Amino acid sequence: MPPFAAQQSLFRAYDIRGVNQYFTSSFIQALGHAFATLYNAQDSQSTQNVDTNASVDTKQNVVVVGYDMRIGSEAIAHTLSTALAQQGLRVIQLGLITTPMMAFWAMQYQGHGIVATASHSAKDILGIKWLVNHKSPSSSEIQTLYHQLTANHGHHTYPDSQANNSVWFSEGIKNIKSSHDSELPSDLLDQLPTDQVASVYIDAIAQVFEQLFQHNHSATANNQKSAYKLDLVIVVDCMHGATGSIAQRLFERFCQHVIFLNDTPDGNFPLGNPDPTEPNRLNELQRAVVLHAADIGLAFDGDGDRLMVVDNNGKIVTPDHLLYLLARIAITEHPNSLSDSLLASEVLFDIKCAHHLPRLLSELGTTPVISKTGSSFMRQQVQHPDNQIVFAGELSGHFIFNDSRFIPYDDAMYAALRLLHWLDQTHNDINDKKPLADIIQSLPTIVSTADHYLPMPQTAITDCSLVEQLTRFCHYLQYLVDMSTHTDSSSSQQLKDTCLPATTCKSSACTCMLWRAGKSSACTCATAKTQIALKQTHELLPVGTKLSCIDGVRLDFAHGFGVLRQSNTSNSLTARFAGDSVDDLKDIQDTFAALCRPFNAALAEQILAIPAG
Repeated sequence: MPPFAAQQSLFRAYDIRGVNQYFTSSFIQALGHAFATLYNAQDSQSTQNVDTNASVDTKQNVVVVGYDMRIGSEAIAHTLSTALAQQGLRVIQLGLITTPMMAFWAMQYQGHGIVATASHSAKDILGIKWLVNHKSPSSSEIQTLYHQLTANHGHHTYPDSQANNSVWFSEGIKNIKSSHDSELPSDLLDQLPTDQVASVYIDAIAQVFEQLFQHNHSATANNQKSAYKLDLVIVVDCMHGATGSIAQRLFERFCQHVIFLNDTPDGNFPLGNPDPTEPNRLNELQRAVVLHAADIGLAFDGDGDRLMVVDNNGKIVTPDHLLYLLARIAITEHPNSLSDSLLASEVLFDIKCAHHLPRLLSELGTTPVISKTGSSFMRQQVQHPDNQIVFAGELSGHFIFNDSRFIPYDDAMYAALRLLHWLDQTHNDINDKKPLADIIQSLPTIVSTADHYLPMPQTAITDCSLVEQLTRFCHYLQYLVDMSTHTDSSSSQQLKDTCLPATTCKSSACTCMLWRAGKSSACTCATAKTQIALKQTHELLPVGTKLSCIDGVRLDFAHGFGVLRQSNTSNSLTARFAGDSVDDLKDIQDTFAALCRPFNAALAEQILAIPAG
């Protein structure tokens, strides 16, 4: 068996993550050497992008390393730090931090950073996220790291600690200090004081608020900007995650009245997973907002890169509406908001966001751009030199301000503070003094399901996956609809026999070149057996329906949308549907069920059973 074969499943689309039993000391040490190879291979020209205020010798490769509150994360971070230092890298140890704080500190040096975290996952899950030259790794780069790990295995000897893995985690960091630690040069492992890690980060955010004050107020008021605090009552739920290590200090710096919930980091997660998007997970926050007559409630996930919001009535703000509000803030408070250069701006949103969002964004004078789901995909697009993206957001609560004021990273606490600042300005505007609930009420109504996980249907080995089959099927239906608008009724029979263009079939497992409706062919897909009448075609895909297949299948109808895609993090399908009304939502679920039924009847029934929420 190849070395570390059991760990291959840990290398996922966005990060390294999985059950803690696979994070053995030998695996972590080998991974540390693979990271060292990766960072040492970086072009020395990357130092040109180093912040001029960096406090280290920029000629030396520097990696910042931190960890979240999970049992085992600190041990992982220490082992990785030691392995990196053994390979000659300068390691800045940050201690207990959020993932965005790792990104912030990486930017102070060369953009290299690692944090041991499993984000919002259950307590028995561990994980690692990292940056190289300020960038998140792509899926292919994550797989390359795994292959580098196995390639290095023959060049290093690692203790076999599989049997003692439970001891390793229970005893913690004291049992995994390498015997080589004392042999390392003292300048290779540097532990930053906890106060410094927090204060530099908070001061950087304070500078943003000073800029915003100058942006929104006259010069005569500037002398009071540093002492000004937001006049809002705020409830913050840290869910026992990493944000609890800094939330009180951060929010009390900028806000007058803050109530904190679950702000003690605790890797046992006594109240449940640190995932604010889970059903009923915000109940405590909702009750607290009502009890304290608060203006807003904020919830962060385990590693602080996802945000959920509760309005002043204790109602959860849908991520679609939250994304729109934050995009609006990014545009109106952009440094170039009065310049023509902002006219070409773009706002990125993922494929699971509701149908109203593109129109609302267009009304802001920006161009809406749809993206694959995945915060790493989103960050890569934001950082691409050819784009004009000023803001990016996901249904799952990842939000990035790309206005050069702060790091272009999905930092939930920073996004929350930007929202609070804007809401405070709204409260202080005599002509437009509205609480958050009233602002949300003015936006289009969305009746939607949650982002729902469905079991992955089994298909024959020679068949396309279900998502591939559905994609090809929808392409075919769209082709018929497009053709029918330019074809008279006397040609309808000829149209029924029209071939699907071969370019729509991309599966290597599928041997067809053309697919004829209702006719036999070399294709083994279930769609080859489906007979579709033109009347039914127009019922499934009315004229004007927009089809997007960049990530599964998304259909935008006149009064709603639906999406069905394969999860990047589990062997399942994710589905979401939304409409302008309950009836619209039901119609869209009916349509997707009808589209899926020829391939898998059980899946069709599961789609119909997804409740609005």
